[in-house]
Amino acid sequence: MKCPFCGCDETQVKDSRNADDNTSIRRRRECPECGSRFTTYERVQLRELIVIKKNGEKTLFDRDKLAKSIALAVRKRPISSERVEKIINSLQRKFESSGEIEITTTQIGESVMEALSHLDNIAYIRFASVYKDFRDIKDLNEFVATIEKLTTSDHERRKKDD
Repeated sequence: MKCPFCGCDETQVKDSRNADDNTSIRRRRECPECGSRFTTYERVQLRELIVIKKNGEKTLFDRDKLAKSIALAVRKRPISSERVEKIINSLQRKFESSGEIEITTTQIGESVMEALSHLDNIAYIRFASVYKDFRDIKDLNEFVATIEKLTTSDHERRKKDD
């Protein structure tokens, strides 16, 4: 592993342990050249995924890009980073284990929307506003009205079950 501080090609692993979610290994490393310490994470990758964008362009799946978009949606919401990490891991496993090598941005977006809809309505709306590309307040209001209807019907269904 290359040192991010001085560029030395050889670093030493000082400590390894499972990360909090048990789906990755956390490694504490030290550079013998500059003495700097840093942390790396090692994750299982079942296969390389190709993402097909709306314009037809193909690119490699970027877990960090997925994580950033979800982090933006849940920003300043009462949602733990562990919960977000579980969602990201779950989505990545879903995509990798689908049997498909190529996945569309639409599939990714819909999967994120589904996950956020069960997590937090505000995060769901934030993500949707970018993903669905709302053009004006009317689009947003219609989307929020749909969520309110679904939420109301869920509450009514739970009351009947009780």
